[in-house]
Amino acid sequence: MDLKGYYRKLRKKGEEMPDGDQVVVSEATPDGGVAGVMSEVTKEVACRLLVEGRARLASEEEAELFRMEQQEAHEAWTRAQAAQRIHVQLMNGLEREARADKQPRS
Repeated sequence: MDLKGYYRKLRKKGEEMPDGDQVVVSEATPDGGVAGVMSEVTKEVACRLLVEGRARLASEEEAELFRMEQQEAHEAWTRAQAAQRIHVQLMNGLEREARADKQPRS
């Protein structure tokens, strides 16, 4: 493997790419990589995946859709966690009267 060439390609790809996290779409690989899986990764990881041919950069539309789906999934998870913390006790009229009778009156 030509390491100098590999790192030269990494540097060049890093210069071409904007700063910040990148959304990449995986490519099918001979070692079992599945095509079409989207991930948000750091710029350095994105460069490595692109140079190795394991992924491609997502288009602006794909990246926006991915981020919206991630936001919706996070909000759904947050709602589910909040719902687990809410405890509600329902009582029928007889139970309420029985509890009221047991409490001391002032």
